[in-house]
Amino acid sequence: MAGGDFLKNKPLERECKTIREMISLSCRERHDTKKGEFCPACQELLTYARTRLDKCPYREDKPTCARCPIHCYKPAMRERIREMMRYAGPRMLRRHPVLALHHLLGGWKTIPRPSQG
Repeated sequence: MAGGDFLKNKPLERECKTIREMISLSCRERHDTKKGEFCPACQELLTYARTRLDKCPYREDKPTCARCPIHCYKPAMRERIREMMRYAGPRMLRRHPVLALHHLLGGWKTIPRPSQG
């Protein structure tokens, strides 16, 4: 997770860890990779997601992407992330319950205005 401003921001750091774990889980089970490794397509998706998180205008008030009024993912990448989340989401409750719970609770947040900065 080198270089992103989100590392100084606990909610975005947790969101980054959640997305990494979801992609990792999906990649291991669907693309037969080892834990901690990613196939090229999943690595590309992870890199893209991190870039989007780093540029998120909401910063610490970030809602879940599904509830966000700003759709910063390109349509093709948005569909890829949705497909991955549909697979990994239910499995996260068993494998990473704390991250899954934070993500689920984040879906109930009220959506603030984006930070200017």
